Amino acid sequence: MGSLYISYNLTYLRRLGEWEGWSQGLLVITATWLSISYLSGRYSLAETKGKNYGLSRFVETLLAACGVLLVFIGHSWMYQIVDAETRFRGFMIPLVGYAVAFSSLGQMGALKLSSKRKKWILVSNESECSVIKRELGNESLTTKRNCLICNTDQIGERFRVPSGEGLSIGVGNLQTSDQELITRLLRLRENGEQIVPLLSWCEQELQRIPPELIQAKWLIQAEGFGLRPGSLNWRVKRLYDVCGAAALLIISTPLLILGGLLVWLEDRGPVFYCQIRSGLYGRPISIWKLRSMRVNAEALGAQWASQRDPRITNVGRILRATRIDELPQLISVINGDLSLIGPRPERPEIEQDLERLIPHYRIRHWIRPGLSGWAQVCYPYGASVEDSRMKLSYDLYYLRNSSLFLDFLITLKTIRLVSGAKGASPKAPQ
Repeated sequence: MGSLYISYNLTYLRRLGEWEGWSQGLLVITATWLSISYLSGRYSLAETKGKNYGLSRFVETLLAACGVLLVFIGHSWMYQIVDAETRFRGFMIPLVGYAVAFSSLGQMGALKLSSKRKKWILVSNESECSVIKRELGNESLTTKRNCLICNTDQIGERFRVPSGEGLSIGVGNLQTSDQELITRLLRLRENGEQIVPLLSWCEQELQRIPPELIQAKWLIQAEGFGLRPGSLNWRVKRLYDVCGAAALLIISTPLLILGGLLVWLEDRGPVFYCQIRSGLYGRPISIWKLRSMRVNAEALGAQWASQRDPRITNVGRILRATRIDELPQLISVINGDLSLIGPRPERPEIEQDLERLIPHYRIRHWIRPGLSGWAQVCYPYGASVEDSRMKLSYDLYYLRNSSLFLDFLITLKTIRLVSGAKGASPKAPQ
């Protein structure tokens, strides 16, 4: 935004001899630039940094610049601006040139700053250390943390924190017998070192909470989990759901009709498909989708989806990638079975195994399930027990930190995923 402000006013100063500041035209340019940049993923950290990383970022910047130019051309055509060609060559071209240069330089600087990760020392018992090591092992190369993981059984020889190095410390479940360690940690805190609980480190750095680190006592005492029925947050979220779902249903009705027509034309089978899922507190609810699989696809019972699943029809692949098949569930949001944002509801048959294999799985039932959620925008579509465990860790983060702002952020991320056709496609097996 700063690069656009400077670029606009430098161009204005060069052409008209004065500093314009903010104006209606600059606001339109800024909104266009930010929208295209966000939808193209320009503001997101890439999963890999190959040799073409810088080129791809530059192409995304040029895409935003082209969007600004197209908006100007459309505006000029609509209002028949006489000197549009002069303004285009004399003002808009220099403006986007400045913006591309300044924005690219700014992004390079931000990338260098983000690469300087905070140094952490994580101190806990052996079982929690093994969980953290596994969580860090699941991360991509670009998100690796600068961490030293210390087991309390070996702490006497290894645990040294040099003063003044800007280290932060995450502390797990320590035994009361570790009095010497507790004393040393207190002295470090007296010296100004940052010390946080291990679960808080997970929230800050991983933006999720591994279920294996949760204890029942912590659940009873923990702050957060503010979405209680009857609370103000609960009522505000419900208002957001009803208004948002009604607006989306009106806007998406043509897509829903077109999708239904394509489903029927492909095999003349039923347009809609109904499933029983687990809702609030695990109560069964019915959800409706546009049918994306062949008729009788689950004649042998519930199954995980898979890469290139043969049960999915040709039209169904498109509907799933764009998530158009989920649009009928907006009615379930209005009637109160679903929320716009929340953990995705799972099938009771599958949940029986998940509750047995994943600790604290039923916590996700404390909140009304949603069309999209923190897990859906942060993790690929899952089709295994391990994927469900990872998604639960994101759901736990959402339950503890739920707010209207977080719902709005998830909504924006969902729009970006849908615009890039990154829908319900299982990831390839490792």
